[in-house]
Amino acid sequence: MLYRRESDPLTAFAGLSRILIVSDAWEPQVNGVVRTLRTVTDEMRAMGKTVEVVGPDRFSTIPMPSYPEIRLALFPRRKLTKLIEEFQPDALHVATEGPLGMAARAYAKTQGLHFTTAFHTRFAEYLEARTFIPARLTYAWLRRFHGASAGIMVATQSLRDELAGRGFKHLRPWSRGVDLEAFNPEPREDWALPRPIFAYVGRVAVEKNLRAFLALDLPGSKLVVGDGPQRKTLEREFPGVQFAGARHGAALAAAYAGADVFVFPSKTDTFGLVVLEALASGLPVAAYPVTGPKDILGEAPVPVGALDEDLRTACLKALEVNSVNCRPYAEQYSWRACAERFMDNLVPMRETAR
Repeated sequence: MLYRRESDPLTAFAGLSRILIVSDAWEPQVNGVVRTLRTVTDEMRAMGKTVEVVGPDRFSTIPMPSYPEIRLALFPRRKLTKLIEEFQPDALHVATEGPLGMAARAYAKTQGLHFTTAFHTRFAEYLEARTFIPARLTYAWLRRFHGASAGIMVATQSLRDELAGRGFKHLRPWSRGVDLEAFNPEPREDWALPRPIFAYVGRVAVEKNLRAFLALDLPGSKLVVGDGPQRKTLEREFPGVQFAGARHGAALAAAYAGADVFVFPSKTDTFGLVVLEALASGLPVAAYPVTGPKDILGEAPVPVGALDEDLRTACLKALEVNSVNCRPYAEQYSWRACAERFMDNLVPMRETAR
């Protein structure tokens, strides 16, 4: 959740002033990993750090199978090596396990340098859903990938416990934040739909488990805000659902605020930034009791949503929650604290790892 530090972060992290992040997920992609890295980067720069993010936008790329809007760097190692050596970072963070992440890891190992990684997504489950490769085989590869790092940053306690049970070592807490200026209960989009409005905001993709939400027998209306490879299929399958497409900025914030309950049907997210955005917008959250939602909602002193293995039950319970409690709870999640914890988890590249 929220991490507080006793010392001045500018003093506490003075030894690591040049920070390089290598990530296969970066702009113009739109997802939780990109939003997290962008916001944390901005926070670190505001604290006086020199931060560079190396993403696929600097390389020749190919479309990711089944996700053509996501581009993967093609043979990036030589150029990435040049970029790392030109930047001369004090700390290296490898954010993802894609081609760039693998190239950065290989460079660091070859040079005998320390680095950190992060467990952002359930890659094993996503891959199994698309290719039927058993998750246990992918987890074995992920253990090897992350095992070379000095620390693996993980968003929630339940995920840390799970990964520890799978044999991952050097796990370090790194929660998330929410933009409290951008997301508010007002202004609200007037959806002109029968109330109550149960809304999902995010990527429209198979791993988000949207059918579990859209097939529910619920009063009022169902709303989907977002885009993705499954949108056209689901629009045909559920003609009674309002698909609003992707929203950004003020339009996205108003889209949240104009609903009554936020429904998060995913069982594979490692955190769920959209859950915090919904709470900041004054929306109670309905979700399965899985990693992410159970960590966020479970720490609330008063109900701000509902968790249940029966998603319909969770939706109806969330509808009864006093929405006035949602925004104050979201205000406890600070992006500055998130950035400070990130920096605290970093290790010097050329010194003994902590």
